[in-house]
Amino acid sequence: MSVTFELEGQEFMGLNAGPKFKFTEAISFFVNCETQEEVDKLWEKLSAGGEKSRCGWLKDKFGLSWQIIPSALGKLMNDPDPQKSQAVVQAMLKMDKIEVKGLQRAYEQA
Repeated sequence: MSVTFELEGQEFMGLNAGPKFKFTEAISFFVNCETQEEVDKLWEKLSAGGEKSRCGWLKDKFGLSWQIIPSALGKLMNDPDPQKSQAVVQAMLKMDKIEVKGLQRAYEQA
């Protein structure tokens, strides 16, 4: 009926609640990726048989939500220049899979 597991030092517990209770976006995994290659690989593998969405969100074939995010996003969004950070946010809002080059281009053009 239940399972416990550990990912990167964080302990999780999963419960078998049967078909009545489905996964929702209220529970999701956030994956901070160091490179675009890592984003690309996880995006394709996790979304296989699932559903791709906006802003780095996807659902895997089981219906579990994931957000696959390059670490560059946080760095660019937290720039003290509000024009630059807002340009990055606006670029991200137009993306499904987050592309670092597109974020960087928005940042530099602001």
